[in-house]
Amino acid sequence: MPTPTFKLFIDGKYGDARSKKTFDSINPANGKIIARIARGGADDVNRAVDAADRAFPAWSARPGEERGKILTRAAEILRHRVKDFARWETLDVGKPITDTVNVDIPVAAKFLDWYGDVPLDFRGETIPIGNPDQCDFTLRQPYGVVALISPWNFPLVTAILKIGPALAAGNTAVMKPASWTSITTLLLGEVFTEAGLPPGVLNIVAGPGGEVGEALCGHPKVRKIFFTGSTEVGQRILKVASDNVTDPSMELGGKSPNIIFADADWSQALAGATFGILFNNGQNCIAGSRLLVQKKIYSRFLSELAGRFKKLRVGDPLKKTTQLGPLVARGHYDTVMNYIRIGRAEGARLLCGGKPPAGREFARGCYLEPTLFGDVSNRMRIAREEIFGPVLVAIPFADEEEAVAIANDTRYGLGSGIFTTDLAKAHRVARRLEAGTVYINTYNMVYPQSPFPAWKHSGIGVERGHHGLLEYTRYKNVIMDISGKPIAWG
Repeated sequence: MPTPTFKLFIDGKYGDARSKKTFDSINPANGKIIARIARGGADDVNRAVDAADRAFPAWSARPGEERGKILTRAAEILRHRVKDFARWETLDVGKPITDTVNVDIPVAAKFLDWYGDVPLDFRGETIPIGNPDQCDFTLRQPYGVVALISPWNFPLVTAILKIGPALAAGNTAVMKPASWTSITTLLLGEVFTEAGLPPGVLNIVAGPGGEVGEALCGHPKVRKIFFTGSTEVGQRILKVASDNVTDPSMELGGKSPNIIFADADWSQALAGATFGILFNNGQNCIAGSRLLVQKKIYSRFLSELAGRFKKLRVGDPLKKTTQLGPLVARGHYDTVMNYIRIGRAEGARLLCGGKPPAGREFARGCYLEPTLFGDVSNRMRIAREEIFGPVLVAIPFADEEEAVAIANDTRYGLGSGIFTTDLAKAHRVARRLEAGTVYINTYNMVYPQSPFPAWKHSGIGVERGHHGLLEYTRYKNVIMDISGKPIAWG
């Protein structure tokens, strides 16, 4: 059976890259090639931006209700194709098929539905200025052509998190998916075409970040950049975008503290610590990767947590019994394994995991057992640097003051968690944590309506919710004279 090829989507049509080059998409479960992807370059970015620029006047002029209907039709098409999209997402990323069928695809469709319902909600405001002869009001208007750059860990969901609000607000877009996981994003061209999206409104160009990403972020017709990825790449984008003073919105890395107080509900805290780090195999920007446990319960809690980790089923992501599949790619697997070596060298105590599971079926894949380190200091590299894998580092603390001090001692500020039965303590700590999102007695919950702000080195701006939607619009102030008289000057 021939290897399928996925092409670029530009101006409503699929086609080869100008260079005719392709790159391989590798199944992380077995190292086999599953597809070839058209390898876009600067010429393809120029074609895509020009198509988006031509489409913008007509698309932005369409009533918001019409734009919204196209998004909701796309959501329905996505639901009808859930098995197809879920299979490709599993093969490309290594996610368990139960997750892609029951979480990734339905969540992406749910977000499209929400964005389809809100295009009429771009309200301005009337500003009292104390002058009866003049009025002051504001407008929210689209930017024009926007660049959308998504990461490899949640390819479809993060693509929709950008496409949905961009199109709802009246922008046109050029999207660059991550090279490791481009397939389901490229398939969205079929979905939106079937939903009735006009040519040029959405364009999808796959390819290396150093070529496609830089050409897109440095393009003079691109008015706004939306990026999700590492802090280091985000810093590079800021430099490229500065030449054109292009406005960036970024969701970057994290090293989120998950604080377990001695008075926490035991089962709730164990579940929150497990799901907080192991959802999507720890390949999650907001993962609760620093576990802060009060000293009174530290040893017992880690012992039971290690027992939970050991019982989880690592295996073929296409099997319905699998809970954790492989990491996304060999290069990333090697990075995570290197951090495990660093942790051991720093003196952290390996309580479980730290190696691939035993068995011939795992030999060619990027599999890793869930890993837990104890006796970790917040000064260690494994506590300060984003590992982005199923590796949890546990740090003891004495009291509330020390917990907050350790939690905030990081350059990141994306997420955080608190587990306690003391409501007053939960409120106090939540106010003091330097993070855009605080979970209390839960973790990793995601809703279209909920804003997702980024603090410190974790980014710029807000995703999701009404505030996230407004990121896709420009603010305009209008001052109008209603007196009919000339300005009394001169």
